[in-house]
Amino acid sequence: MKKRMLAVLLAGVMTLGLAACGGSGSDSKADSKDSGSSDGDINIAVLLKPESNEYWASMKAGIEDWAKDQDGVSVDVYCAESEDNIQGQLEQMENIISKDYDAICAAPLSASNLVEGVLKACDAGIPVVNVDEGIDAEAVKEGGGNMVGMYTTDNVLVGQKAAEYITEQIGSGEVAIIEGTAGNVTSNDRTKGATDYFESQDGMKVVASQPGDWDRLTSIDVATNIMQSNPDLKAFYCANDTMALGVYEAVVNAGKQDQVMVVGTDAIANAKESVKNGEMAATVGQDNVGIGVACCELAVKAVKDGWKADPSAEMPVEYIDSFLVTKDNVDDYL
Repeated sequence: MKKRMLAVLLAGVMTLGLAACGGSGSDSKADSKDSGSSDGDINIAVLLKPESNEYWASMKAGIEDWAKDQDGVSVDVYCAESEDNIQGQLEQMENIISKDYDAICAAPLSASNLVEGVLKACDAGIPVVNVDEGIDAEAVKEGGGNMVGMYTTDNVLVGQKAAEYITEQIGSGEVAIIEGTAGNVTSNDRTKGATDYFESQDGMKVVASQPGDWDRLTSIDVATNIMQSNPDLKAFYCANDTMALGVYEAVVNAGKQDQVMVVGTDAIANAKESVKNGEMAATVGQDNVGIGVACCELAVKAVKDGWKADPSAEMPVEYIDSFLVTKDNVDDYL
């Protein structure tokens, strides 16, 4: 199944690679770099979110495994130190630019924190591919730059898919949402998808929606407080699995594992094991490795094509389908 998903992703690389290419007109920033470095290889830097989150750790490992099989391509993967070290991630990107890579793939901590870095890369003639988490494309274009393209998941639909499953299981009742970091685009989209669906269903009531900061320990405290304030609560939707595992721990601590179901997001290994063991009810997964590899493929193509940043072009975005993992199908994803 994973191989089929990856094949679909890579089939779309050719389409994305052509759409955002600008000409040599005055709107372009610096001329593009030569196709590859002096040693003949195309050298790509990948900057991801913290490796402490299994979603990004497995994407990193998948990209590195892919790179081992590539002739003429080398890849270095960097990860942000923490979810809240926004300035530090920008400094990482600036350091990457100074190392003269041929292309950069980047997943930001926030929509805005890497905009300056993208513009500096454009000035240096280095193509940037946006990985999974959105960089503010309009701000980049307003600054005179652009990005090659983006692979991601429609996170509104991710949240909706989780809410649909919860509604099917409980029929009606009180639910709560554990968001990621306040203001994070992915968190906002997943929260919106879930909230809008719950509110469209008779008998479903969202009694709380609070940030868990993508953190397990924080989410334990948040979930505990929500259950104390809402004793009739029937379900939690969590915007990632790290938080969902913490929320399930809080549910067990409260002795409510037979009353309150927990649904997470990302389908990380620990969450799938939890679902298999009858603990978490479900998780909505994404092909994170496929997304990361497709971004690297797109970066390679951009270098070979001599891509230039044209701020008048629309940055193409390819959305990859999510999938629901429950106890009924979890073995297919292990």
